[in-house]
Order: sequence, then C-alpha cells, then structure tokens
Amino acid sequence: MKTIQRVMCMGALVAASFGAAAQTYGPKDEGRRFNDGSKVVCKNVEVQRNAKDPNRIAGTATGAVVGGLLGNQVGGGNGKKLATVAGAVAGGAAGRNIQGRSQQKNGDRVVERRCERQYR
Repeated sequence: MKTIQRVMCMGALVAASFGAAAQTYGPKDEGRRFNDGSKVVCKNVEVQRNAKDPNRIAGTATGAVVGGLLGNQVGGGNGKKLATVAGAVAGGAAGRNIQGRSQQKNGDRVVERRCERQYR
C-alpha cells in the first residue's frame, strides 16, 4: 500500500512540475519582462476555423465505405477480400483529402492575438 502512495505522490509532483512549465500568456501580459531578460510578445495571427469536423471523420468514413464497396466488386476468394480492404483504405484517404480541400476553401479565417515568451 505504501508503494502505491509513493507512486501517486511522485506522479503528483511530476504533474505539478509540468503544469508550472506550461505557462500561457495573454494580451494582458504583453510587454511583461522577466529576470532572465525574456519578455512576452504578442502577435496577430490568422487562424482558419474550419467546419464542424476538423478531423475529417465524415470524409474518411464515407470514402472508406465507397472504396470498400468498389473494391468488393473486384476479384474472387482471398483476392476479393484484399481488394475490399485496399479499396477501403484508398477510399478513406481520398475522402479525407477531398473533405480537407473543401474545408480549406470554405473555412472561415479569424485573426487571433497570440502571446509567447521570447528569450534573448
């Protein structure tokens, strides 16, 4: 039981140290200077806000189904199984690509203010 408590305590210490290292800065911190000579600098960055499906799951799934159905029409026996799998993989990749291009063309572009600590 004591071993589990030690592991949990060490895990909490590691998590706390990573949390301290992952400092984020906002526009209110702009110009803030630190003892090591670094300062917070903010920039306007154009960010694309795509559609509701940033991981392109719908395009991948649709392409995989269509590719699998087309691949299933080819060959016989084990060749038919292989063609179905290959068709699903190729169709999924094509569907993901098509959806990505569509989202990039139709996505909204937004300007965000992003701040980071610059070291000298």
